[in-house]
Amino acid sequence: MDQSIQHLRINGDRLWKSIMDIAEIGPGQHGGSSRLALTEEDRQARDLFVKWCRAESCSISVDDMGNIFARRSGADNAKPPICAGSHLDTQPHGGRFDGIYGVLAALEVVRTLNENAIKTRAPIEVVDWTNEEGSRFAPAMIASGVYSGLFDRQYAWSQQDAAGISLHDALKDIGYLGQEPCGDRPLGALFEAHIEQGPILEKANNQIGIVTGGQGVKWFDITVSGQDSHSGTTPMSNRKDALLAASEIVGMLNRLALDNPPHALATVGCLDVSPGSRNTIAGSVCFTVDLRHPEDDELDKLEQAMRESLDEISTRHAMDIHLEPIWHNPPVKFDPECIEAVSQAAGQLGLRAQKMISGAGHDACQVCRVVPTAMIFVPCLDGLSHNEAEYATPEDLEAGCNVLLHAMLKVAGVES
Repeated sequence: MDQSIQHLRINGDRLWKSIMDIAEIGPGQHGGSSRLALTEEDRQARDLFVKWCRAESCSISVDDMGNIFARRSGADNAKPPICAGSHLDTQPHGGRFDGIYGVLAALEVVRTLNENAIKTRAPIEVVDWTNEEGSRFAPAMIASGVYSGLFDRQYAWSQQDAAGISLHDALKDIGYLGQEPCGDRPLGALFEAHIEQGPILEKANNQIGIVTGGQGVKWFDITVSGQDSHSGTTPMSNRKDALLAASEIVGMLNRLALDNPPHALATVGCLDVSPGSRNTIAGSVCFTVDLRHPEDDELDKLEQAMRESLDEISTRHAMDIHLEPIWHNPPVKFDPECIEAVSQAAGQLGLRAQKMISGAGHDACQVCRVVPTAMIFVPCLDGLSHNEAEYATPEDLEAGCNVLLHAMLKVAGVES
């Protein structure tokens, strides 16, 4: 580490206050946050973020997917910027740290550099990626996916929420439909700090996760078509109960993951029963499936096993079961040099660290396909996330931000 910066540290109290201040926008009912993408609450959070960045003399750019880039000039502005950030949107019942920590940790890096009058060779940028969560507009990470060339812009713009509002119109409504084509902005490297959203670091009593890559994800929608009929007059043997078949599928998916330890994961997160009447047998059930594995071959095997089981259940119940693929995010590996920068920073700061794979999807898992990328994890209480009770300690957040600071400085370079 350069002698002139080896003792440099961020202001942990300031970082914590920023996180708590922005959590006041879209507060949840139980202490968390509810800022769905491109809602009024998201707009207010974006506006505050932009205000804070401008106060640090950053220039602001917004692309046509609503991604916000705040640039701090470097000694050589011809160099592509070294970028860090995450997302401001949350789950409907989200916590105060998921996503927002990465954005405000990157802003805290800029604040620290400014107050210490440190000039980097390459510019530094802070990014807020649009609609990472995918709660309002599916799929998740759609804007970073457009940036990376994984999604077509028109496809992304056309995605609609439950009320039929398109992502394009929602961007326009909140004033964040920029002119810069998404993906045209070169980045020299991307770092993303994030709470782990799992229990591994906490169980190992480590403060820092040096993330080497992310596991693959496949999303599906399943529709089971049975027959509506009266619950009091239809014999059990004559029923085509879509909910009964759906419940078998849910159990099958759980067993499928349990039978392929330790990495296979299967989740049904949404379920819609029609007609939804107490005394009518369900004629149709629609639900979501989330399959995950860090190896793409194994993920394909999980999908094939699921399809075979669906065929068997369909035949046995004499019902149509329609499987629609929604999204495939293949496993990714992060950049060795960026990983090493994180590892060295954690070591030089004397922090307890371990290498690990990300179980959740992140914008970094999209952008790494076109930009050298790495992630930094910090523990969260009981591994809980996507929950209003989500919590990370000020000390761990500060530690992760210090790692981010020094990893970015190593890659960006410092003017003597």
